[in-house]
Amino acid sequence: MNQDPKNTPSDTPGDAAAAAAAASGQPQGLSGSDAVNLAAEQSKNTAHRNIPPLSLGDLPIPDDTANLRHGPNIHDGLLALLPLVGVWRGEGQADTKTDGLYAFGQQIIFAHDGENYLTYESRIWKIDEEGNPVGPDQRESGFWRISSSDDIEFICTHSTGVAEIFYGEPVNERAWEVESASCMVTSTGPAGLGPGKRLYGLMPNNDLGWVDERVVDGTLKPRMSAQLTRVAG
Repeated sequence: MNQDPKNTPSDTPGDAAAAAAAASGQPQGLSGSDAVNLAAEQSKNTAHRNIPPLSLGDLPIPDDTANLRHGPNIHDGLLALLPLVGVWRGEGQADTKTDGLYAFGQQIIFAHDGENYLTYESRIWKIDEEGNPVGPDQRESGFWRISSSDDIEFICTHSTGVAEIFYGEPVNERAWEVESASCMVTSTGPAGLGPGKRLYGLMPNNDLGWVDERVVDGTLKPRMSAQLTRVAG
């Protein structure tokens, strides 16, 4: 990202994710066949890539995989979350009470081991106004689950000292919205972090856009958003 985050245009990745979720079917300007063709073209560069094993010796259980072509078959109960599986990387913007407005890079991994849940891992690093990485930032890990009636449960822990439970549902086949039902902050965690809502959506170019909104003075306001490209899976 080569722009000053203080001059970020209003058309952010979060806006794009919101637009994807607002669509009742395929995103505007992209037909079903176009989406399939685009995904097939992109898979030429990502289909052979996966998260590497730890190589600490074989466990008697399957390794996590972020590539649907490798490892165990994905559980039938996860079909509504299947498009999320993969390794995603990109850049975004944040506006937090502790660090103010800044740009960041991010990697998200959605993986599975054949059981009825997805593992989730996010790593963020700050970047300067020239787009250069300047050091690690916050991390998240957790699990995504979904019921037979498409009720989503997202259990998320933050390296900043936060544990949250989100509930939600698919907006459509390309977007998912969850709201924070329980948010616990440790004594050293971010004071005043209010309940929030997250939206994840596949954009017309098949990038993953997401936005995190938090209640500030009684109003939901964007806190973080990013646009990520699939690099594996």
